[in-house]
Amino acid sequence: MAAKNDKGNNELSLLMDQTVVGRRGIIMPASDVPVQPLPDPGLLRENLDLPEVSQPQVVRYFTQLSQLNYSIDTHFYPLGSCTMKYNPKINDVVAAIPGMSYLHPKTPEKFSQGALKVMYRLQSYLSEVTGMSATSLASMAGAQGELAGVLMIRAYHERNGDSHRKLMLIPDSAHGTNPASAAMGGFAVKAIPSDSNGNMDLGALKELVGSDLAGIMLTLPSTLGLFETDIVEICDVVHKAGGLVYGDGANMNAILGQLKLGDLGFDVVHINLHKTFSTPHGGGGPGAGPVSVAERLVPFLPLPTVVEKVDQDVAQYSLVKSDHSIGRLGAFHGNFGVLIRAYAYIRSLGADGLRQISRDAVINANYLLARLKESYDVSYDRLCMHEVVLSARRQKKNGVRGLDIAKRLLDYGFHAPTMYFPLIVDEALMVEPTESESKETLDAFIDAMLAIATESENIPETVRGAPYSTPVSRLDEAKAAREPDLRWQSR
Repeated sequence: MAAKNDKGNNELSLLMDQTVVGRRGIIMPASDVPVQPLPDPGLLRENLDLPEVSQPQVVRYFTQLSQLNYSIDTHFYPLGSCTMKYNPKINDVVAAIPGMSYLHPKTPEKFSQGALKVMYRLQSYLSEVTGMSATSLASMAGAQGELAGVLMIRAYHERNGDSHRKLMLIPDSAHGTNPASAAMGGFAVKAIPSDSNGNMDLGALKELVGSDLAGIMLTLPSTLGLFETDIVEICDVVHKAGGLVYGDGANMNAILGQLKLGDLGFDVVHINLHKTFSTPHGGGGPGAGPVSVAERLVPFLPLPTVVEKVDQDVAQYSLVKSDHSIGRLGAFHGNFGVLIRAYAYIRSLGADGLRQISRDAVINANYLLARLKESYDVSYDRLCMHEVVLSARRQKKNGVRGLDIAKRLLDYGFHAPTMYFPLIVDEALMVEPTESESKETLDAFIDAMLAIATESENIPETVRGAPYSTPVSRLDEAKAAREPDLRWQSR
């Protein structure tokens, strides 16, 4: 892609540059299938410009390429709103048990009782954690869990003869997937502004509720990293108007074991297993976004769910359907490998361990806040939850933007935080330390942030030109996105 320089190509010669004619990395065995007729000669080429290299060269090339990437196993990954925390390896070991990893989803129930038992237990654990009546594991991503929640709200109103309820309210600090999911579900969306303390404006909410209200979608804690202090009254206002309360559970690691969303008045919540319950996250997947619901929405849960029947002290597990279900969200039973990892995580920690997660997540974030708020602006000067939203407004006066600070962090060995989100915070830098990082790691990150703040005052041009130590330096991001150069060229 377009860049000022490409350090990676100097450090790591491309395979084509290592070519020696006749060198082979592998000897193919003789074909054990009949020779097939070739396509039309016009579609064939006599020669392919492919590298001729040894097997060690290929292995080293791709291994070294992989080492140029950031990962949670190599670096601190402070992406706010994403909970990029360490994934215990025991989860992968459990998920790799042959009886789980080799099980075909069409295996008859009598031969898959172990897997169904795990699913049933996980449903029960998630219902307990959220304070809900039942859970479906079918959703294969957080956004799909959002859509499932929205579709259940729509099905509930339609069954009650309230199909005119087409309004979904969403805070202005919400994840962008919230209004997208509501629109996909056929709802009109109106935003609710935040007040001066970062809470939802309760007065604005009361003005918007009416006979057309279907529900409200909100995140607790909010994407500002703050606990909504009026949450009980918010739920009460929505319920009295005939609406339902949807909870985006993306930030649940801040409240795990401390409170139950069902007790506050939520009717449905999705849970990101790939965040709160530490299954692999990043690269587009794999994900899982189970939905837990209050009693009134149980008939509408997506298919399938698992039930337990005990006969003469012997438990049997089976998949069940509901006549009022919103239907399937995928071909089978959810992202099973992710479900197994979440189950292993819950069982290895136990109730006390889950409660400790939220304690550590909150204290880590507030430690960052306490040490950085003198050098960076904070829009809402109050205790945060699991993440802290800083602002580079002060640095912007010297020509240094949030993007520049994020790029400069790469030179200090840290992945960039989330930038420019939430949208209501100017030059936002959203940092989530997670519960799995040590004080030593946080101190090193804080030192880097403080050093960059000093650089922004004294040598702002240095920050604006970052990064310098990465394989590829500052990109022309617009050109790289619109005109990517992905082809090898001989030097």
